Amino acid sequence: MAFDLIVRNATLPDSRPGLDIAVEGDRIAAIAPSIEAEAGRIIDAQGYLVAPPFVDCHFHMDATLSLGLPRMNQSGTLLEGIALWGELKPLLTHEAVIERALRYCDLAVSQGLLAVRSHVDVCDDRLLAVEALVEVREKVKPYVDLQLVAFPQDGYYRSPTAAKNLERALDMGVDVVGGIPHFERTMADGAASVRALCEIAAERGLMVDLHCDESDDPMSRHIETLAAETQRLGLHGRVAGSHLTSMHSMDNYYVSKLLPLMQEAGVAAIANPLINITLQGRHDTYPRRRGLTRIPEMRALGIPVALGQDCCMDPWYGLGQADMLDVANMAVHAVPMTSREAIRWSFDAVTTVPARILGLENYGLAPGRNADFVLLQASDPIEAVRMRAARLAVVRRGKVIAEAPPRLTRLDIAGRPSTLDPASYRPHAPH
Repeated sequence: MAFDLIVRNATLPDSRPGLDIAVEGDRIAAIAPSIEAEAGRIIDAQGYLVAPPFVDCHFHMDATLSLGLPRMNQSGTLLEGIALWGELKPLLTHEAVIERALRYCDLAVSQGLLAVRSHVDVCDDRLLAVEALVEVREKVKPYVDLQLVAFPQDGYYRSPTAAKNLERALDMGVDVVGGIPHFERTMADGAASVRALCEIAAERGLMVDLHCDESDDPMSRHIETLAAETQRLGLHGRVAGSHLTSMHSMDNYYVSKLLPLMQEAGVAAIANPLINITLQGRHDTYPRRRGLTRIPEMRALGIPVALGQDCCMDPWYGLGQADMLDVANMAVHAVPMTSREAIRWSFDAVTTVPARILGLENYGLAPGRNADFVLLQASDPIEAVRMRAARLAVVRRGKVIAEAPPRLTRLDIAGRPSTLDPASYRPHAPH
């Protein structure tokens, strides 16, 4: 029997070593030790980790790679970023948005990031960015799953035409209903926007992903309203609250009431550690709040928690490289959550958990699933997070679409090894 591709001697994320992965067409045909077969191509994994592709469940592709246009964010705050984006929007062209988005997708593929949920601003009456990203979604379909969220950046009620534009964007094929209740003029308007947006999603049979309570205000309560509306409208399993940074500053008693409401409603949480810790706490002196939501407490209740990148070289964040291991590594440090179990979980938070939130079909390493996976220069998921491991090969639907050499350093030191592989420095279990 012959296969199109066999990856030999791989370690899987569940720690099973020495396995071969056989691919036929665009699907995984078999996973077993020592598969006796020919193949059009054979990759020797050398015991390194093969994982399902990375998934970014919170991003803004309409703004990506626009850093410095038309100026820099001098304060580093969320509000100046929003104002700066407002200055840039009238200057956007269809071609420029497409060109930056496609370049970003190239970078994403090189990092093994093959699925992205991107919010796209609908407050420009031209809906230029929506049209551009709908076109990009089709262009990248062979190699990236791009899910779009209709996002009223300037406020569903605060922006005069946002409500109409959001419906137009959904009619154009945008996948998910978005919102930003904390940016409305009043808390009451924010709560009303949550209700209205959830009703639109219920009527259209769509998922919901709202920017929720992205502030340092401990009295921001929109995630509570989102959980209640999810219950009222029967949207269980279709709703995510992104950011939730105000929870970092909330009273513990209130949080002890809030989290069970989220758990009961089946609302997922999406934290964005790179951006949350740099945009939040900007009005503090010392101690300075880091702004990350309460990840360990939500996990303890079984609330699905995923990690997103949010931004990459745009008005809000001047760094980023489409690297979801960078996101996981930052979460481990910033929460902090340094147990072996928590570090291992952070790998799931950029792979399997966001895949479930996006509703990706046939995702994962099992026979019959899509032949989408990444070969990482690491022995296990914890080591991948620790090292932000090199992506040695990226496979999409059975085809190798990106490759890179392993990170190796040549040494010229008397009495020491001539070559250093950083993956060989993994800790060993005590005897």
